[in-house]
Amino acid sequence: MHTRPRPAGKPAPNPKSEGDTTIRFIVIAKTNEDSEADVLPGTEAFAAMAEFNEELVKAGVLLAAEGLHPSSKGKRVRFEGSKRTVIDGPFAETKELVAGFWLWQCKSMDEAIEWVKRIPAEACPDGEGEIEIRQVFEADDFGPAFTPELREQEERLRGQAAEKR
Repeated sequence: MHTRPRPAGKPAPNPKSEGDTTIRFIVIAKTNEDSEADVLPGTEAFAAMAEFNEELVKAGVLLAAEGLHPSSKGKRVRFEGSKRTVIDGPFAETKELVAGFWLWQCKSMDEAIEWVKRIPAEACPDGEGEIEIRQVFEADDFGPAFTPELREQEERLRGQAAEKR
């Protein structure tokens, strides 16, 4: 069973319901020199990605999709005990940084992989890039430490957050 896709930019509530066989995945596009230099894709790349995203929506896979500004516009906060240190971007190790992401719901990792293989080549400058696929935790994945009370609190907070959008 697929839930309705949500508009891009809106966090998705947990789509799992009793009997639901979908799994959520975050599909992470890594940065490259162009994206870290704040070089935006051209019209051809945007058009190819829009067409691909439309296919995802029609298939009931897409829950969210967003691109990120380069790390030069970002910050990191380092935690050391009670001390918090703010670190200004840009950050080293460009290949480890995130340029954007999709949130998908699929029946399996294999299905997610098949969708990733269909990402247009225009999404990767010079035809090279890397996409990472990670399964999103669901409440059942946390075991008994995630008590019924904590689950109820989580669902209440998700509902309140959705109302504020």
